[in-house]
Amino acid sequence: MSAPAASSNRGRRRLSKSSNATMNELNITPLMDLVMVLLVIFMITTPQLSNDLDLSLPTGKAPAQRPAEKPKLHYVDVDPQGGLLLNRQAVKLVELPKLFAALKQAETDPSVVVRGADEVDYRHIVGVIDLLQQADITKVGLATGVAK
Repeated sequence: MSAPAASSNRGRRRLSKSSNATMNELNITPLMDLVMVLLVIFMITTPQLSNDLDLSLPTGKAPAQRPAEKPKLHYVDVDPQGGLLLNRQAVKLVELPKLFAALKQAETDPSVVVRGADEVDYRHIVGVIDLLQQADITKVGLATGVAK
């Protein structure tokens, strides 16, 4: 009985030696996968590292010149019936071109806000804007609701 037990031990040793021989080989497939992933990451991020954007970041200092006062706004109110008010004074549509020309001469770049009531017909608003354009007044704002 001792003889077969010794022969079975040799078989196990031989089997374990052959399995150790295969462990000496290195599997590089996971390593190649890692290298390929890193390559793709670098290919994606490298173009974003160099940008040609010129930024003017704030310096933290106060600006040298501040406007002393807010620009004066002129208001043209249009009521639902098409009546007009320029700076809260009633005017007619035919008088507006002369008044806008006077505004343009008095100020270099006047600002005008056209306000209309909710029920006003939009063609009245467009007519006022057209007259402003003809008078070469370019700073024009639109607002809803007539000031009370």
